[in-house]
Amino acid sequence: MNIILIGFMGSGKSTLGIRLSYRMKQPYIDTDKYIEHKTGRTISEIFETDGEPAFRLMETEALQELLSDGIRDHIIATGGGMPMDPANHGLLKQLGVVVWLRIRPETVLERLGNDTKRPLLQREDRETVIRELMQERAPMYEKCSDMIVDVDDKKVERIMDEIFTKSRGVWKRKKRMRYE
Repeated sequence: MNIILIGFMGSGKSTLGIRLSYRMKQPYIDTDKYIEHKTGRTISEIFETDGEPAFRLMETEALQELLSDGIRDHIIATGGGMPMDPANHGLLKQLGVVVWLRIRPETVLERLGNDTKRPLLQREDRETVIRELMQERAPMYEKCSDMIVDVDDKKVERIMDEIFTKSRGVWKRKKRMRYE
């Protein structure tokens, strides 16, 4: 079973992905790193030279490649905008159990206050950008996810326990639905 982590930037997808990978003894894939490796460029460079639409297309292609490669029993962290393309919803759900790491805007601001690498945050009005993007993305995250885990004010261990426990039930349900 693959566990796919979606959510807003700063929600802990990478940190939790790596920790879950160790705990569950499963390989870890970060789709942003996957794209960077494949293109030989950073996400910031891709945004700068090709633009956001080109990067979003690369995200979809990455999902298609992971599916065609038959990736199994991995922990996969996605970019925060990946679920914004409805075409990715089916791909993500085919790939495994999709977990939305839900976070409050205040926590994002606290975690990413000094970030200089995320292209969408390189503006003076960070708080406004974060709140607007979160409001826009929340319905798509919800639609795309199989389960929601709130991450605010929780230690990593507790979040991992929740993901581990809930994902098993979701996976069993998904397997049953395939055969009915």
